[in-house]
This record gives sequence, C-alpha cells and structure tokens, in this order.
Amino acid sequence: MNEHQIDLSQYAVRTDLAREGHEMATQRRGEDSPIPGVYIEENTQDGITTSWIRIENQEGAAEIGKVPGLYFTLEVPGLRSGDSGLEQRVSQHFAEQFHHFMDEVGIAPNATCLVVGLGNVNVTADALGPMVVRHTMVTRHLFELAPDQVSDGYRSVCGVAPGVLGTTGIETSEIVRGIIEKAKPDFVIAFDSLASRALSRVNTTIQVADTGIHPGSGVGNNRQALNKESLGIPVIAVGIPTVVDAVTIAHNVIDFVMAHLSREIEGIKNNPLDPYNRPSIQELELHEPSPESKSKMLGMYGELEQNEKRQLIHEVLQPLGQNLIVTPKEVDSFIANMAKTVANGLNCALHEAVTMDNVASHTS
Repeated sequence: MNEHQIDLSQYAVRTDLAREGHEMATQRRGEDSPIPGVYIEENTQDGITTSWIRIENQEGAAEIGKVPGLYFTLEVPGLRSGDSGLEQRVSQHFAEQFHHFMDEVGIAPNATCLVVGLGNVNVTADALGPMVVRHTMVTRHLFELAPDQVSDGYRSVCGVAPGVLGTTGIETSEIVRGIIEKAKPDFVIAFDSLASRALSRVNTTIQVADTGIHPGSGVGNNRQALNKESLGIPVIAVGIPTVVDAVTIAHNVIDFVMAHLSREIEGIKNNPLDPYNRPSIQELELHEPSPESKSKMLGMYGELEQNEKRQLIHEVLQPLGQNLIVTPKEVDSFIANMAKTVANGLNCALHEAVTMDNVASHTS
C-alpha cells in the first residue's frame, strides 16, 4: 500500500528552468548516478556561469521535467547590483553564446526572424518580452522597401508584442500564427518572463531553449504552446525568472534558517550581519543539515520530505489567499536593465554588422 493517499506532484517545486530541474534530479539520484540521456557542460568565468544541457530521450525528460531539446543558461548573481560594466559583459557573452546556439539548432546566417515579446506590458514583472522587442533592431521593412540600400551583415528581422489573452481576447498563438502566414519568417524567437524555484535566480538568470514556450505556465496559467509543432517553424524561447510564489519563498527561508543554525551547531562561524564573514547563498543552499539536526530544530516539520514540506506550507497559505506570486520591489529597474542587456546581445547575435561598440547607435 502506498504511504501517501494523495498526489503530491502538485506541490513539486515550481520552476521554468531546465538548470533547476537538473539540480533537483541530481539531488534525488545522487552525484554519482548520471541521468540517462541528459548531458551537461558547465563553466564559470568573470562571475558568469554558463551551462548547456542536452536532453536526448523521454527518460531524461521525465527526470528533469522538461521536453527533449537543447537548453543553455547564464547565471549572473551580480546583475542585481546594477553594475553597468557587468551588464555589458553579459550582453557580449549572451551574443556569443546565442550565436553558437543558433548554429547548434541549424539556423542559417541569412534566415529571417520574427521576435515575439510575450507578456503584459502593464504588469512590470511580466513586461520583459514587450520591452525586449522595444530595443530590438527590426529591419524587415528595409529589406521589403529598399533592399538595395541594405548593407551586408544584416538579416531581416521583425518584431511584435501581441499582448495577453485578457486584454486582446485572442490566444497569443493565434496572433503569432497569423503573422507568420503573412510575414513568412524562417524562425521565431519568443521572450517571456519565467518563474524560479529559488530567490537567488530571480532577475539574475537567462535561459534559452529550442523547445518553444508555454505562455503563463510558470504561474499556473497555461496557454497554447508556441513551438515548432504549433507554428510550423523553429521556435527559440528566451526567458528570465522574474517571480516566485509565496510557498517557494517560505520554503527557501526555512531551509536557509536551518542551514544557518546547522552550520552554527557544527562550529562554522557565519554571522549574516558581518560582510566579511557572511555565508554566500550557494553555501547555504549546498549545506544539508543532518536528520538529527532537522528534527532537533524543527521537530516533525524537519523530518518531512521536500514535497511534504511544500504541501504543508501550501495547505496553510492557500485557504488564506496568501500563496501570492511575488517579485522584488526593485522590479522596475531590474526589468528595464535585463531587457536592454538581452536585447543588445540579441542584436549583435542576429546581425554580423552590429557589435557591442556600435549597438547603441542601432537601437533606441
């Protein structure tokens, strides 16, 4: 007989990131047990962690919770500091990696492109897509009206921010399909805001995938997918986590507190108020208290499995209407900076003639 009489899958950690899905699968299996059909490459340089994940079969996809395909992720914790120099380095690195990604998925150098900015421009945390389109260098009209005057090194690019179902009354996929029928691009790049399982990745992570995108899936508001099957042409999805739910926040905070107290018990000095002796988020996330410490600090709650902890927090918050979708208070500046950072990198990747030295002169 099963130990649980209810389905705990609905309380699984909510994330749109393949990187986080891989981390959770690795934790379940153990570091020495590779995930079948899943290959990962990762490196860190100048504060930027780049990871490439390739999922080649359904077994690996089921373990990670993502469809088979190619994913690359940039993690840059320092982006929250507003360092303009770091933002420029991220743009340059994103341009290089995105260009390589297009080569990997078979996008030709002269392929025409439709950039789609998903999201609601009136909701700041959901406005990433429309803001990226605003800074994207569009050239299709030049190729259509004055092709002789277009210099080498540019490709035909058009862009649209189709809005959301609640304001247009039309499914986003229907709008995009109609545009594809008329404009006939060779591939689509869709930008959207994502949800993360970790506070540390909000507004600091960029994910690119060749598997398309399900608008609204991160907050449980599934819409029709934008992918090769539904649109008939390749779809590259680019997303940045901008929100987490209250259950995730509560779960993360309790885990951080347990990790901190456990380190103190073990004699590891880590005063969170001391900038010279403060543990990093990564140190707290990687520190796993012993079962005895969990039980000693939090009693029955400390002995629960991860999904059971989330279930308990969900059962407390949901009836009270407190399982909110939350974003940082600095979201206005975060979204503006991230949109410009990603758009600059995109423009450089799409057009050979555009570089980080001249990208500002090509866009607003």
